[in-house]
Amino acid sequence: MNQLNKNDWLIPISLILLSTVPVVGGVLRLYWLSGGSEIIPGNERVLAMPVPAVIHIISSSIFCVLGAFQFSVGIRSRNPKWHRTAGQILVPAGLTAALSGLWMTQFYPSAEFDGSILYAMRLLVGTSMILFICFGLAAIIKRNFTCHQAWMMRSYALGIGAGTQVLTHIPWSFFPSIQSELTRALLMGAGWVINFIVVEWILYRERYTAESNKVTSKKLIASATINS
Repeated sequence: MNQLNKNDWLIPISLILLSTVPVVGGVLRLYWLSGGSEIIPGNERVLAMPVPAVIHIISSSIFCVLGAFQFSVGIRSRNPKWHRTAGQILVPAGLTAALSGLWMTQFYPSAEFDGSILYAMRLLVGTSMILFICFGLAAIIKRNFTCHQAWMMRSYALGIGAGTQVLTHIPWSFFPSIQSELTRALLMGAGWVINFIVVEWILYRERYTAESNKVTSKKLIASATINS
């Protein structure tokens, strides 16, 4: 690991920083649920059934933090065994995070400003995350590494949505007059959509580069054949 350069750490560190607020918030919630402090407003709905929330916090934190290192090309190429071991942890962690999130969406009382639109969004995101992880798992079983990478990146984009939602909610905090169920749903949805667009752009660039390299290789082979 000490042979990796700074660029190999740039993306993982950036993703971990993006996860910092929701992960720290989750740790604080665990502390509150353990009776270490007074329950803050909005947590009463979790107090009656804390186990799903605890499972979700732990699994999603592992998925976001450990998953960040899977985006480093240097770590993947120079430490393939570590990459596989991390993946064996991330798959169950991601599925657990998504399933527990769906459970809380379905059975926990709605928080203030959480309306039917956001409810539908959470069901869609949780279900999609589960499907993407399953598609990624099926792809790696078939040794289709490119497809595996794409599906796992998509699942991670949804899983780390809470980090981006901290940023999209900045107007919510500074302008209370805009607070409503619709605004809340739009800001939450924006976090997931932004992440998904970024991942799709990265995948498009990788496909475009790969196709360009293939074309260049064919031209070089054809040129060498003609010259010979």
